[in-house]
Amino acid sequence: MAQICVCKLENYSTFSSKMDVLQQIVQPIEQEMAHYEQIYGSFLTHRHALLNEILQQVARRKGKMMRPMLVLLSAKLFGEIGENTIFSAAAFEYFHNASLLHDDVVDSSDERRGLPSVNAAFGNKAAVLVGDYLLALSLKTAAMTNNPQVISVVSDAAQGLSDGELLQLRSVCNREISEAVYYDIIRAKTAALFSACTQAGALTAAAADDDVQRLKMFGELVGICFQIKDDIFDYMSDAQIGKPTGNDMREGKLTLPVIHALTASGDEAMMAVARRVKDGTADARQIDELVDFTLRQGGIDYAAAAMERHAQQAKELLSVYADSSVKSALFAYVDYVVGRNF
Repeated sequence: MAQICVCKLENYSTFSSKMDVLQQIVQPIEQEMAHYEQIYGSFLTHRHALLNEILQQVARRKGKMMRPMLVLLSAKLFGEIGENTIFSAAAFEYFHNASLLHDDVVDSSDERRGLPSVNAAFGNKAAVLVGDYLLALSLKTAAMTNNPQVISVVSDAAQGLSDGELLQLRSVCNREISEAVYYDIIRAKTAALFSACTQAGALTAAAADDDVQRLKMFGELVGICFQIKDDIFDYMSDAQIGKPTGNDMREGKLTLPVIHALTASGDEAMMAVARRVKDGTADARQIDELVDFTLRQGGIDYAAAAMERHAQQAKELLSVYADSSVKSALFAYVDYVVGRNF
């Protein structure tokens, strides 16, 4: 009985700690986040019944709103937040949700945040079309800033995401296994959106060019951390995070933990299995073997160290700014990305 109580206490302590970090992130922008939520929700209604039903489903699954928070914090680092920053934040969240709908179709995913995905509930055609609608809405909202630079940033992020997905698709068919290719993929398909959020936030606050570039790089580093953390999750049990171990390998994807294990060990037998994973011919037993091999070779520790290194670089970029609640919130944001368990 005592052990059960200890576990519950530890779980509560962890949950409480994460809520404290989230509160630290939101605190400087609490009022602006409330305004953002009003604007964001106001565009997710439509007179057509099917589209409205799906849009309402998207609205209900708003998650932690990590990207809008990043836009608002990046702007407030340089001054007060105006309407253009709010529109930019909404634009990137519409964009993010569009990419999730398209990803679920590409990956044949049946669930999203513990509920049936849009493609599972309404079919692939509806999911793709609503994804397109959200992407158009993203560009429309960006245009409401009347800032051509913001529109360009959103457009570049959309282009980068497509480039990253195609690069990953090509990588699956390519026999090359390297960290360089891995980082090229995650910079384009994940880090580019975080980078665009911080860049747009700084732009809407009329920050100096050097500051805009600094915040852009900060966002990229945070996005790299986010993706590495996601890739580490794939080696955890389903009970921990609700994602099957080896799921990426089942899709032909080799991520940082296994890439390091393979290149550092020079194990030809495992390299052959990895190439079978890439061409889709590996069976469940071989995938399990490759996962076990990655764990034995310290692939998770290596990836975690790489993530921490990028997190530290992100924080160092902000060292030039005076201490403030906003700067502390951005530091807490980095810590949250690295320490999250979802």
